[in-house]
Amino acid sequence: MRLVFAGTPAVAVPSLRALAEGPHEIAAVVSRTDAPLGRKRVLTPSPVAQAADELGLPTIKADRLDAEATGRITALRPELGVIVAYGGLVREPLLSAPTHGWINLHFSLLPRWRGAAPVQRALMAGDRETGAAVFQLVAELDAGDVFAEERYTVPENASAGEVLDALAEIGAPLLARVVDGIAGGTAIAKPQVGEPTLAPKLTLADGALDFAQDAESLLALIAGVTPEPGAHTTFEGARLKVLRATASAAPPVPPGRVVASGREILVGTATTPLRLETVQPAGKGAMDAGSWFRGIRTENPVLGS
Repeated sequence: MRLVFAGTPAVAVPSLRALAEGPHEIAAVVSRTDAPLGRKRVLTPSPVAQAADELGLPTIKADRLDAEATGRITALRPELGVIVAYGGLVREPLLSAPTHGWINLHFSLLPRWRGAAPVQRALMAGDRETGAAVFQLVAELDAGDVFAEERYTVPENASAGEVLDALAEIGAPLLARVVDGIAGGTAIAKPQVGEPTLAPKLTLADGALDFAQDAESLLALIAGVTPEPGAHTTFEGARLKVLRATASAAPPVPPGRVVASGREILVGTATTPLRLETVQPAGKGAMDAGSWFRGIRTENPVLGS
């Protein structure tokens, strides 16, 4: 078949490469426009655009699939549109332009966690199983019939970034098989079953830590917002990022209070304390929690202060 692929971040690259290695023609790759990166704010192509260039594939750069982008894509006469984390909505008339419409690789087990941040929201909710699903794109958000899915058990202490990377690798061959099935006329999509849950995009506020909560909830939150937007608290009026924390079996510590116990740096919660592993004070780089603790001069330090 003649395909158009739309994607932007690194998690979409394995899918693009899997399709490029297959028997189908990729008429164009659609990705968001170059973005300023680094301290010098150098305009840099998206990971998908860079991969398309390496593969010798033509690229359409657009932040929205507006009338101009729709015209360029429609002119290619694609038989199938494939989208993986593009970052924009496909609306009519583009939705119906390809012969077989559009399919989407989504990083959840639909209908659970429809939306922009499925992995992050799943981990924040404490889900121990998630997965990848390929479904037919429809006008309603992530509501189309599902062609195939792959389940994935979340490893202990895994961050959203780590789970996303794993699902990107699992999802790529899954997506390629569905494309082959559509081309061969054997693919069958089934309606989603169950109560939908929504996964809206995260904001900085979603990463705020409240140590009056229990340890399990805090660990789930940290996992879900790592690496972006990041878990954070305050210390002496300045932001302190918590890059990594793990469970501890130590005796209770007052919520937010930071203590040293042997080589461990603990912070109290409503239940058992958390072991702080890696933190990042405002204006500084990431450091192990022990180095940070030894560098502060506050007696009886409390996070959230």
